[in-house]
Amino acid sequence: MLVFLLVLVVVLAVLGGVHWYVWRRLVRDVTAPGGTARRVGTVAVVVLPVLSLAALTSSRAGAPFWFQQVVAWPGFLWLALLLYVTLALVVGEAVRPVLRRWLDRRATAEVQPAAPVPVTVPETAAPAVEAPEPPAAAPSRRLFVSRVVGGSAAAVALGTVGYGTYGVLRGPRIKRVTVPLAKVPRAAHGYRIAVVSDIHLGPILGRAHSQRIVDAINSTQPDLIAIVGDLVDGTVENLGSAAEPLARLRARHGSFFVTGNHEYFSGADAWVDHVRELGLRPLRNERVEIAAGFDLAGVDDIAGEGEGQGPDFARALGDRDRARAAVLLAHQPVVIHDAVRHGVDLQLSGHTHGGQLWPGNYLAELANPTVAGLERYGDTQLYVSRGAGAWGPPVRVGAPSDITLVELASKQA
Repeated sequence: MLVFLLVLVVVLAVLGGVHWYVWRRLVRDVTAPGGTARRVGTVAVVVLPVLSLAALTSSRAGAPFWFQQVVAWPGFLWLALLLYVTLALVVGEAVRPVLRRWLDRRATAEVQPAAPVPVTVPETAAPAVEAPEPPAAAPSRRLFVSRVVGGSAAAVALGTVGYGTYGVLRGPRIKRVTVPLAKVPRAAHGYRIAVVSDIHLGPILGRAHSQRIVDAINSTQPDLIAIVGDLVDGTVENLGSAAEPLARLRARHGSFFVTGNHEYFSGADAWVDHVRELGLRPLRNERVEIAAGFDLAGVDDIAGEGEGQGPDFARALGDRDRARAAVLLAHQPVVIHDAVRHGVDLQLSGHTHGGQLWPGNYLAELANPTVAGLERYGDTQLYVSRGAGAWGPPVRVGAPSDITLVELASKQA
């Protein structure tokens, strides 16, 4: 408990410092004291993090779903904007002295005295006319630099987050990967598995999002569909209707589902029952024999261990015929070493989002053996999807969403 409180204090202190820095560079340094712009900016820097906190906590606090929807858009988008405006401002710190020196040199060159020109004033010259008052002084060079750097940082952050949001709302693209497996029989050569993970239906991504995913998957005409966890961020009561388009998934050998960690934040058992009603088959530490000639297994997510529902590899794979190829559905890539020990040929996972928001991919690499794509671990291959949705901010930068069509290749073909 003490460690948790210390971590919480550190996190809050860091966030407070970051917000103060953003306020200083985007509000204090570029606006007049006591002006409307400064007051509005100050209020925004106070209100937006409060909305972000509400967006992060309202679901688990049991807040009404309408309230979750109200705070989700501004609260989560601010987190993404805060990240990129902070990064841009930090880069801008290196630009500030360069821009100031350039302006100083330019100003010095403009005030160099010119050679004096003799002027003859006739005795009958008219009385001197009073010169007009000079125009109001332009903003100081320091203020000019602050506005240029701050405005550029804000523009870069808004453009980055805007494009990243468009990518999520547009829907995932189809990615095709061929995976050769030694034990796959000739009859299964070219067998197509549509892999989709991390759909994250919630206060922001709803029924339209799931319909786009269903349409994209069905357009590939897969032999089998695998949903590898993190379908939802909320209860069946709030999101059951958003998941209904999944009932229209079509594949020759059916659609299968395994739990992700977010299902255990949202009522895993209720969701397992609901997806079964929609025509999907949950694989909870179990396997099925696919007619094409391989075994398909699925394990519960690690997050279920607190409820006695974690992964059980012995139950899912222990007594199978190892002469047959085995494809495992497991939400988190970290279980790959268990898969290797149990002779799995191919593990299909998600969870990482590919980092979702650059440079988050570097953090994801610290916690996952593979962040995205296909890699080999001993005799087992691991494929990790970047996912079809987004958690938190509906934004992806440097990690586009995908649905992967995995095509099995038999070495006997």
